[in-house]
Amino acid sequence: MRVLGVDPGLTRCGVGVVEGVAGRPLRMLGVGVIRTPAEADTAERLLLVEQGLERWLTEYRPEYVAVERVFSQHNVRTVMGTAQASAVAMLCAARRGLPVALHTPSEVKAAVTGSGRADKAQVGSMVTRLLRLDAPPKPADAADALALAICHIWRAPATNRLQQAVAAHRRTTAEAPLMKGTR
Repeated sequence: MRVLGVDPGLTRCGVGVVEGVAGRPLRMLGVGVIRTPAEADTAERLLLVEQGLERWLTEYRPEYVAVERVFSQHNVRTVMGTAQASAVAMLCAARRGLPVALHTPSEVKAAVTGSGRADKAQVGSMVTRLLRLDAPPKPADAADALALAICHIWRAPATNRLQQAVAAHRRTTAEAPLMKGTR
């Protein structure tokens, strides 16, 4: 499984590509940050994020895109920019028919470090260890993007089984009234 992790942001949008399967060693294929100038118009910045994401999607051809789910912050301006960059990532993935998974920051921290309250340094340290890197990726947005991809690789099998079970249950309950009427 090849996953593009996206830590959305208008100034710095972290991106990282990880390949592997749950229970086996993972491999980092690429990591970086898409940067936009703070003085630029929001629309221009979103266009730059979109262009950067398109380059990553073209170069690495992921099978899935994992995006950090926007969570409530006290700074409305920050959360709006994050939500807008997140929407751009989802749009780029949808345009290519790629499935998108949203993971909360605490889900990612728990998956990678074992604690949903881990700090940035702990996440960076575990990403370094899990991907057998020489040093933590800088800035933290890049490490967070890799952590998102790792989280998705590890959680996808369980999530897929759960979604299949829910779909099967819905089919069974939808067919039950039809079966009663045919007797």
